[in-house]
Amino acid sequence: MSISRFLSLSSHRDVWRLAWPIILSNSSVPLLGAVDTAVVGHLPEAHYLGSVAIGALIFSFLYWGFGFLRMGTTGFVAQALGQEDPDEIRSVVARAVLLALAISVVVLILQLLVLWIALELISASAQVEAGASTYFAIRIWGAPAVLVNYAFMGLFIGSKNTRYALIVQVFMNGLNVLLDLLFVLGLGWAVAGVAAATLISEVAAVFLCLYLARRQLRRLGGRFRSESLLVVSKLTRLLSVNFDIFVRTILLIFSFAYFTAQAAKTGDVTLAATAIMMNFMHFMAYGLDGFAFATEGLVGSALGAKDPKKLREIVSVSSFWALIVALLYSIVYLIFGPVIINLLTGIEEVRVMANSFLPWLIAAPLIAIWSYQLDGIFIGALQSKEMRNGMIISVVIYFAGMHFFPIYWQADGLWAALMLFMAARAVTLALVYPRVERAAMR
Repeated sequence: MSISRFLSLSSHRDVWRLAWPIILSNSSVPLLGAVDTAVVGHLPEAHYLGSVAIGALIFSFLYWGFGFLRMGTTGFVAQALGQEDPDEIRSVVARAVLLALAISVVVLILQLLVLWIALELISASAQVEAGASTYFAIRIWGAPAVLVNYAFMGLFIGSKNTRYALIVQVFMNGLNVLLDLLFVLGLGWAVAGVAAATLISEVAAVFLCLYLARRQLRRLGGRFRSESLLVVSKLTRLLSVNFDIFVRTILLIFSFAYFTAQAAKTGDVTLAATAIMMNFMHFMAYGLDGFAFATEGLVGSALGAKDPKKLREIVSVSSFWALIVALLYSIVYLIFGPVIINLLTGIEEVRVMANSFLPWLIAAPLIAIWSYQLDGIFIGALQSKEMRNGMIISVVIYFAGMHFFPIYWQADGLWAALMLFMAARAVTLALVYPRVERAAMR
């Protein structure tokens, strides 16, 4: 295909239409974190900031582990959309909401155990642990809202309406910021105020999701069929896919946590420099996630329609733009990396070490892009076993790198192992990608 023909494909418009709302909504996340830090940072004691940081970390890991509710729902909805089956879309969303509520009940019942395990794993002062416990005890009651929101996000992305996802995210984070200012700076509720602001925002967001989901389902047509809601084969498929994605996600979480733990063993300066440079990884994820999410919905729709030609077009176009954005990230890091590091820390020895790690972060977008894109393709295709197996193999390779590379390259060896992990995730999925195309032909 000629370059002019490739650039004229309609999929370019489709990819950007779905990607830009996700990129914008993701960009609101660091803003919220900055406001949380700023309002608590103005309190008289440092332990307040530590309490919020630890509490937020617990929920980040907890909710990240249940991200399969969003990913699995996206794939099922996208394929039902491609099959032009609006009744099934409604059933998919209903099943996901029921599963989210069931998981929420378990989490609420086990909340004290979850908190105890988390605090045992995190070494903190008594004051910080007490504050984190207060934060946890308030915010945990938002679990049903958060998990149900995941299901609705799957509906919006899978049905190719990422603007609704943007509206919900901006509303939730904006309300959170306002309530932060009111509860903490206005009423002096300290850590409890931050937690209450987040809880109220999460609950308010689920009501907005319900309203938008109703509009979206009405636009798609169809009706709820109670007899199809609890079909054993479809429930089994739902649980199987979600379990595979859960295993994959837990391994991913553990891998990044292990990276930080290994950095901590090499000294405080290395840990601080690593924490600074992980911000570069997070910033990168905001852009690349947008194209991965767009790919999920478009790939699932093409597979549902049994259209291999459209599938190849979507994969090519979305990967092209994701690569362009990854290249832009690398260029920005190359030019402005030292400036960003200086803004993030004023400690000279940390700055020096962070700058020594910068080449790894310049290369990271061009290495990581393929794992992001292939994740999006396989989620849309509901090829969850391949994702799970690929992650298991990648983690084994990663741990081998973590064992051997630091022996020869010290702290740089940790980053080399992380880049190897990203590359392994992409390669393990690329090798089985033909199965996705075969699924479009069946």
